[in-house]
Amino acid sequence: MAIKNEDEADLTGVAPRTKPKPSVEKIGDRKLKPSTLMMGHGYDPMLSEGSLKPPIFLTSTFVFPNAAAGKRHFEGVTGKRPGGAEGLVYSRFNGPNQEILEDRLGIWEDAEDALAFSSGMSAIATLFLSMVKPGDTIVHSGPLYAATETLIARILGRFGVHWLDFPAGATREEIDAVLSKAATGRVALIYLESPANPTNALVDIQAVAASRDAIFKNAAEKPPIAIDNTFLGPLWLKPLEHGADIVVYSLTKYAGGHSDLVAGGVLGSKEHINTIRLMRNTIGTICDPHTAWMLMRSLETLELRMSRAGENAVKVCEFLRSHAKVERVGYLGFLDSTPGMERQADIYRRHCTGAGSTFSLIVKGGEKEAFAFLDALKIAKLAVSLGGTETLASHPAAMTHLSVPDARKQALGITDNLVRISIGVEDADDLIADFRQALDSI
Repeated sequence: MAIKNEDEADLTGVAPRTKPKPSVEKIGDRKLKPSTLMMGHGYDPMLSEGSLKPPIFLTSTFVFPNAAAGKRHFEGVTGKRPGGAEGLVYSRFNGPNQEILEDRLGIWEDAEDALAFSSGMSAIATLFLSMVKPGDTIVHSGPLYAATETLIARILGRFGVHWLDFPAGATREEIDAVLSKAATGRVALIYLESPANPTNALVDIQAVAASRDAIFKNAAEKPPIAIDNTFLGPLWLKPLEHGADIVVYSLTKYAGGHSDLVAGGVLGSKEHINTIRLMRNTIGTICDPHTAWMLMRSLETLELRMSRAGENAVKVCEFLRSHAKVERVGYLGFLDSTPGMERQADIYRRHCTGAGSTFSLIVKGGEKEAFAFLDALKIAKLAVSLGGTETLASHPAAMTHLSVPDARKQALGITDNLVRISIGVEDADDLIADFRQALDSI
């Protein structure tokens, strides 16, 4: 990130730094919290003329200090030496904004390393392409985001990749059965989504990890467990603590949080991230520097935004559950008091520290009633996506999951009367008034 010549002296006669000053991560014995570290971790203002915030580095390529350094950087970029480049090379591989962002992403979950991508789906696609080859099997939970299911079944399937799945709320025995069946071939990856989109069903990550370890005793054959943590992470669920190896994000959602960017992220061990980085370097799915800069801005308020949205969701869902035109509210905070949801409640208690602010609302009726509710909203916006400062509502069966076959939608509980709601940071009582009048209009 240095912008001064290495041989140039500053006004004091002392040569300027060309490497960042180490970030402060502890004060005495106290380890600093992620919300504190988001304000400056990984960035040295003195390497950018004292600028408090990182500049946006709009450049396609970077100047090497000497030819030997260029060679070493490319040894890392091409995988000849593990660990990636040790300096800036070319904006398809890395850049100052992306590297600072990646340092900060890893902090939230104590991950060894992280990568930023141009979208959540480019992160998922790069992950899959780095892990699988023809003839392999991907085992996954269901439902998944529709584009992820399409990528696995329709696109990777054309290249000889197979898949098996189990329902999000599967027991250890059910998971064992699917993994045992898959283990007759090479299982390249176990891919989870929890809570599931859009049903909010939770996956027992600990049970999946225990099943994987019991069935694949040979370490060389043990498939990594990756999980899409977009709905609850990184504040309310930390999958690496429960047995996952790789965590995937649509950073568009809560991390970005303002509905003004599209990006993705992958976190995990250095070993796994190095494998994924090589594929990203090849196909160029890195996010751009401006998006990385915007994400750094957003991460500074992530805890504040998610906390406020979560507090609003509690109040809104308490209102919705008692309305005469509501059949059910698929909100994680209600699991303990919902008959038949004992196993989901147990997973929630073991895995989660909060219920989040995205949930499913099942209205009484069908598509007609769901559409009438959506069309009557005045504050909440009728739009896909989630995790923004504004409240959003959509109809998964007719929108985000339209491409999913009808029989599979029914099996997964993606019904015509299901509405997905993502609560924002507005006044909770205003939102309740809006939902009340919309339900009354049905």
